[in-house]
Amino acid sequence: MFRRRIIISNRTDGSQTVTRAALEDDFHHFRVEVTGIGGRVSKIGGEAPRKPYTLCSQAIGQLEALIGMPLAGNSHEVTRITDPTVQCTHLLELAGLAIAAASRGTPRRQYDVAVPARVADRTHPTLARDGIPCLEWNVAGSVIEGPAPYAGVSLYHGMARWALSTLDAEQAEAALVLRRGTGISRGRGMNLDAQVHAQPAGNCFVQQPQRAPQAIRVVGSTLDFAARPADLCADDLAWLAFA
Repeated sequence: MFRRRIIISNRTDGSQTVTRAALEDDFHHFRVEVTGIGGRVSKIGGEAPRKPYTLCSQAIGQLEALIGMPLAGNSHEVTRITDPTVQCTHLLELAGLAIAAASRGTPRRQYDVAVPARVADRTHPTLARDGIPCLEWNVAGSVIEGPAPYAGVSLYHGMARWALSTLDAEQAEAALVLRRGTGISRGRGMNLDAQVHAQPAGNCFVQQPQRAPQAIRVVGSTLDFAARPADLCADDLAWLAFA
């Protein structure tokens, strides 16, 4: 069982909103903090307590491309502001979720993804939002078989466009969170520590060909939360509470 947890919290002080977001799964542990003033991002930063490659932390500075953008209620809007391939995929998505929560004024939001091990390349991923079951899919390969309205939707080809044009903003956000978790879960079947460095596939910050050879694999960075979901983001709770 692959598990991923995302927690977002907001604090408003006069005209300033500070939003903190944390993400943890078997392979990653990231934090993002967004400050909004006058309806726009005025400051953004992050941390990488646990990362798969040595250079992942350098992608935090790339988030500054979002400074000045509106606090958009659509978490995917960040991909229109900056090229996702020069960002850390997970930091950028976490920033988008934080910005959307700030726009909506959501005091706290928690997503929990669970993806069972695949059998004959099939799995049944689920998503809980704020502790309440929200989504569940039957997935074969990279295609959602059901239930409606997701039946026939590909996880990797056009899903974001479909979700944003078909679902309301919060449903689309939840679907894209589950989509990412379902894709990332495939890593549990791989010996990631056998990699010397990131692959030069060009899909994200560390996978850019000029950077991948220097992005050394952090051996031992993969953990297993299958039997201990309560430990996900446990080290972030005081920070998320602005304690």
